Amino acid sequence: MLGCVLALLPSTWMHAAAAGRVGDVAQAPKTPVAVVFGAGLWDGEPSPYLAHRLDAAAELYRSGRIEVVLVTGDNSRVEYDEPDAMRRYLTERGVPDRRIVSDYAGFDTWDSCVRAKKIFGVDRAVLISQDFHIRRAVALCERAGVASYGVGVAEPHDATWYFGGIRELLASGKGASDAVLGRDPRYLGEREDGVRRALGTQR
Repeated sequence: MLGCVLALLPSTWMHAAAAGRVGDVAQAPKTPVAVVFGAGLWDGEPSPYLAHRLDAAAELYRSGRIEVVLVTGDNSRVEYDEPDAMRRYLTERGVPDRRIVSDYAGFDTWDSCVRAKKIFGVDRAVLISQDFHIRRAVALCERAGVASYGVGVAEPHDATWYFGGIRELLASGKGASDAVLGRDPRYLGEREDGVRRALGTQR
C-alpha cells in the first residue's frame, strides 16, 4: 500500500500544480507564445496525436489568441526531425513560417520547458498536448519558470489513449525528480532570440 501511495505522489503533485490552469482551445487566454510538444512522426509526418496538437495551435493562431508557436521535439538523428515536420504542417494550415520557432532539442517535457525559459526567453506560454499529458507539462513548465496555461487536446479513449495514461504514471516520477533536482537538459546550448524576433514581425 505504501508503495502505491509513493508511486502516485508525483502524479498527484502535478495535478495539484496544474489546478485551474488547464482547459480547451476556447478557454485559452490570449498569450504571446504557444508551445507544442512533439509526439512522434509516422513516415516523416506528424503522428495523429501530434497533428491534433498542431491543429489546436493553428486554431489559436487564426483566432488571434497567440502570436508565435514554439515547436519543440526530437532531432537527435538526421533522418528524424520532429520540429521541421511540425513547422511544415503548421505552414500548410496557414501559420506563417516567420511566426514559428523550432527547438530541435526538446527530447522530453522537462527539457522542452527548461529550454523554452533559458534558451528562448519564454516567460509565459500556452502549452498544447493531449489531456493525459498536459498537467505534467504545466507543472514542469511552471517549475522551470514559465507561467503556463495548458490546452488539453481530447482524444478517443482507445488503446493508444490508455497506453498514454499508463505511461504518464511512470513519466510523472521522472518529471518530478527532474524538477526537484533541477536537472539540466540533455543539450542546453546558447541562448537564441528566435521567439523575440518572431514576436516583432507583422501578422
